[in-house]
Amino acid sequence: MPILNRAAELQDEVTGWRRHIHERPELLFAVENTAAFVAEKLKEFGVDEIATGIGRTGVVGIIKGKGPGTRAIGLRADMDALPLTEITGKPYASKTAGKMHACGHDGHTAMLLGAAKYLAETRNFNGSVAVIFQPAEEGGGGGNLMVKDGMMERFGIEEVYGMHNMPGLPIGQFAIRKGPIMAATDEFTITIKGRGGHAAQPHRTIDPITIGSQMVGNLQMIASRNVDPLRSVVVSVTKFIAGFAHNVIPNDAMIAGTVRTLDDEVRTLAETKLKQIVNGLAAAHGAEVDIVFNRNYPVTFNHATETGHAIQIASDIAGATNVNADIDPMMGGEDFSYMLNARPGAFIFIGNGDTAGLHNPTYDFNDEAISHGISYWVRLAEQRLGS
Repeated sequence: MPILNRAAELQDEVTGWRRHIHERPELLFAVENTAAFVAEKLKEFGVDEIATGIGRTGVVGIIKGKGPGTRAIGLRADMDALPLTEITGKPYASKTAGKMHACGHDGHTAMLLGAAKYLAETRNFNGSVAVIFQPAEEGGGGGNLMVKDGMMERFGIEEVYGMHNMPGLPIGQFAIRKGPIMAATDEFTITIKGRGGHAAQPHRTIDPITIGSQMVGNLQMIASRNVDPLRSVVVSVTKFIAGFAHNVIPNDAMIAGTVRTLDDEVRTLAETKLKQIVNGLAAAHGAEVDIVFNRNYPVTFNHATETGHAIQIASDIAGATNVNADIDPMMGGEDFSYMLNARPGAFIFIGNGDTAGLHNPTYDFNDEAISHGISYWVRLAEQRLGS
């Protein structure tokens, strides 16, 4: 079952919506204009119910099928952009300095709008489809807030599905796996409180830079010596801030970074070992230390049955040879994980072709993927709710 004819017919119109959104990027929860655009389109399509302000600025549209069923499934897209300055040179490039759609959320939103238009026209299913447009995926946890707002219960959502573009994966191909597909994204900040002094008299100081340097090196032993090498963990120190002069040892230093894991046991072990290493080194050198460890997005975990449904639909559209059903997990994070913790579902990648990578100022969503994405959403809704 190839790309839907109607999806191909919608290609140019949906591309126009995508580029409209691309020109007007908004960050985190401040996606008021994008959300208003989405709500306006859903109204034009004749969607049965439109709810705004879910998870602060999220939008949910409810499309009821022709059949009498009561089941509902959710299809989710994200709306927010990134704090980057675009350098693509495209005629529809960002009109706002310092903001751009560098992760393809403009494409995700447009594809789901295209699917909503199709589903509202045909309604060849039983029950209801909830099209979910989420703010603040890029670090704000908008998915978590939508769940906490009672979205699943309010609309009776029993299953939930997400999709993200993947640069490097050819157009028309899909990739997915059951189980953990993206990592938990924890963050740490360590403040080392030493005793400053003259750089020519280090013996009179407690040097937080030397101590911090040892911490940076020793934290790598979590992966190399504390965690089973067959299980995944990444510990990256991404900040080291200290000092203000060539001849002064400062009082304080700060290091910060991220821990990425694919299961809760390793996640807890990594947090425990990080604190042990940092506290031990500080004590050994007579320094004080303050550790803030924030558990951020959980593991994005695809449920087995729902992943099977996603694989079948993607294979129907693209052909089985164009669906990687066991892609390696990725250590990037995704707040669709909160929705998958609330309801069974699956998260799939759709090919973006040979483009720049995500979060790159030269990235652009590939509009050739649009008809493939619309077809996936429509067939998934019709298959899960019965036509």
